[in-house]
Amino acid sequence: MEEHIQSFISYLHNVKNTSQNTELSYQRDLRKLQGFLRMQGIVRVDEVTAVSLHDYVRYLEKEGFKAATVSRNIASVRAFYHYLMREGVVRADLSENLKAPKVERRLPGVLSMEQTERLLEQPSGKNMKEIRDRAMLELLYATGIRVSELIGLKTADVNMQMGYIICHDKARDRAVPFGNKAREALDAYLLQARPRMVCDLAQDVLFVNYAGRPMSRQGFWKLVKYYAHKAGISDEITPHTLRHSFAAHLVANGADLKSVQEMLGHSDLSTTQIYATLGQNHIREVYAKTHPRG
Repeated sequence: MEEHIQSFISYLHNVKNTSQNTELSYQRDLRKLQGFLRMQGIVRVDEVTAVSLHDYVRYLEKEGFKAATVSRNIASVRAFYHYLMREGVVRADLSENLKAPKVERRLPGVLSMEQTERLLEQPSGKNMKEIRDRAMLELLYATGIRVSELIGLKTADVNMQMGYIICHDKARDRAVPFGNKAREALDAYLLQARPRMVCDLAQDVLFVNYAGRPMSRQGFWKLVKYYAHKAGISDEITPHTLRHSFAAHLVANGADLKSVQEMLGHSDLSTTQIYATLGQNHIREVYAKTHPRG
């Protein structure tokens, strides 16, 4: 089974152009399946039966995995079997009758506009680190890009004159605009802080740490937590909260979902529609609090 898992991951990478995170997720799920089957004495793909796969799903549920995790594992098994069918390794799709548990769709946590303002105002800009931090926070909220995209930006990806950045997806590149506040923060960082923070003039990564190396996800996560605490925000927030807040605030202020989808880089509009739900929930809350018969 090992060689088929490896060839499936290679297929995802080379043919489907999936992201590294997606590939790691599939690999992790299929390794879990492989380990379960091995405990049952099954080591080859042709030894797997429909009963084996159903037993695996029951095993995940019995072990207390969340419904979302079980559903994701089933999706990974299905994708794997579709590949095996495509390659002629198996004659029947044994995964087609696997039933995923119902997953309650949780609304993403977002900051209010007032909370967002407080958070963005926390870096004072009195030293190089805070100049950089303000630029990172402002750009993240201005564009809604993923944290991995933020820390992966190169200096050449920023067009200061036109006010947009280029994000490099595997499928395609996308241009995302940013506004004046982000432009001012970026300008201060590029002129005042970054030249003094980089050690190697050939370094092309936009955001660097004090060692002059690219910022890490963990490093940025820590600074978001730090400034959230300074801003008096008691809610649990992550860098992804700013991405959700960006989208929710755009939709609340009248942006069309298709445009928001393009900026976020969602492949499916249904993923973006969650932010319309957030807007409707907000309207209901306002109605309940303010309508005389609410």
